[in-house]
Amino acid sequence: MAGAIASRMSFSSLKRKQPKTFTVRIATMDAEMEFSCEVKWKGKDLFDLVCRTLGLRETWFFGLQYTIKDTVAWLKMDKKVLDHDVPTEEPKTFHFLAKFYPENAEEELVQEITQHLFFLQVKKQILDEKIYCPPEASVLLASYAVQAKYGDYDPNVHKRGFLAQEELLPKRVINLYQMTPEMWEERITAWYAEHRGRARDEAEMEYLKIAQDLEMYGVNYFAIRNKKGTELLLGVDALGLHIYDPDNRLTPKISFPWNEIRNISYSDKEFTIKPLDKKIDVFKFNSSKLRVNKLILQLCIGNHDLFMRRRKADSLEVQQMKAQAREEKARKQMERQRLAREKQMREEAERTRDELERRLMQLKEEATMANEALMRSEETADLLAEKAQITEEEAKLLAQKAAEAEQEMQRIKATAIRTEEEKRLMEQKVLEAEMLALKMAEESERRAKEADQLKQDLQEARESERRAKQKLLEITSKSSYTQSMNSSTTALPTDLPSFNLISESLSFDFKDTDMKRLSMEIEKEKVEYMEKSKHLQEQLNELKTEIEALKLKERETALDILHNENASRGNSKHNTIKKT
Repeated sequence: MAGAIASRMSFSSLKRKQPKTFTVRIATMDAEMEFSCEVKWKGKDLFDLVCRTLGLRETWFFGLQYTIKDTVAWLKMDKKVLDHDVPTEEPKTFHFLAKFYPENAEEELVQEITQHLFFLQVKKQILDEKIYCPPEASVLLASYAVQAKYGDYDPNVHKRGFLAQEELLPKRVINLYQMTPEMWEERITAWYAEHRGRARDEAEMEYLKIAQDLEMYGVNYFAIRNKKGTELLLGVDALGLHIYDPDNRLTPKISFPWNEIRNISYSDKEFTIKPLDKKIDVFKFNSSKLRVNKLILQLCIGNHDLFMRRRKADSLEVQQMKAQAREEKARKQMERQRLAREKQMREEAERTRDELERRLMQLKEEATMANEALMRSEETADLLAEKAQITEEEAKLLAQKAAEAEQEMQRIKATAIRTEEEKRLMEQKVLEAEMLALKMAEESERRAKEADQLKQDLQEARESERRAKQKLLEITSKSSYTQSMNSSTTALPTDLPSFNLISESLSFDFKDTDMKRLSMEIEKEKVEYMEKSKHLQEQLNELKTEIEALKLKERETALDILHNENASRGNSKHNTIKKT
């Protein structure tokens, strides 16, 4: 009796010790999150929690993926999380990924978060070479990825080498050409500069619009055998089922669009595809693993459901989301226009301020030069005055000497020697004295003229000094006026609208005229898009021709060769599926 009671107590204590929660780690394309989950939770409970945390409403594209024994599996919504073949250790890791792909990303992906998650996933698949991308298209996609990350190109900020640490091109493309990283960066930047004005969500959508036309986009491949035992590949995507040769994942041998399939049945390991057209043979195939078969069936059901859903009227929830997305897009467009106007006004104010500052500096330089000229004039005037004074003193001295010579001549005449010889000598001396007196008089006259000329130069110098002072006063008055104008212009940015979006109301009242105008703008954008597409194709062909000479033919992969053959025949993803 006592033993039974003890055993029941130990059983109840063990029951109480069992944990009621477990930890789950969810890895998205750009973040990781951890949640505490209850043991009774089903896959839908965890999936809904993740979607709420991300703010994601377009849940039908996504799922929680995990790996078991090297095989990919998806968490089932109606089955308990712990009942799946997940590892026992915690935290249990799941990857939140896109399970199904849209036919037309621009029309089907409504929320910005949905577009962003698809962009990150498709970009990684292209870089990891799970989706084949031709070289010229990979350069264009890289330019949109750079626009999404860095915004508008600015040569002052995005200088040479700013993409050195970025992974933008598949290694296959880099190895295929004799091009340095600088050469690749130059070509990516040339296209990046053309995307000016595109917001992050617009650049990411342009990326997806190009990527969705790649042959391997959105295709899940599985190794299968037909009833003859031939090894093949089954491709499941948004358009239907496709049968490939194992060595050619680009061009399907046979395609079964969803609208031409009557039934897909699965028993044991064998799948049967029954076309609507009874003249077409039934296609049977099987795979080696039960888990793979279940995954194929899940993808077939999910893709077919979405295919049918696209061809029906949108549900009320989708209509609401699309209406909100249109309003949000219009609001963002108006906000971008407002910011662009403010930026333009600010740039004009800055240009005006810079022009006034430049003019002020010019006036200051002119004032400095005028001041220097004035100082030089004053120095010249002082020198001329000093020279005139010296010349005047020399003239006086020469006049005095001339007078002394005249007195000496008279004295010599008065004291002439009586004898003829002395008289002759005296006459000779008198003649010499007269000549000397004449020279002295001429020199005195010349010095007097030079003194008059120097006085006249002095007057002109003082007149020049007066004019220089007058000009300096005029320049000083202009400078003060320019400074006042500059101060008023510099204050312009403070009068501009505030950039504080937190304090502003984000609600907009869209009138009929606004929506009509928006519709006209959308029609205009469609026409512009067609022109841009043509221009884009021409650019791609130009780049392909430009880098063709640098290609190393021996490094071409089988997919490169197949893609080139398809391109030379004019085959694209969609017309190939129609043909097959």
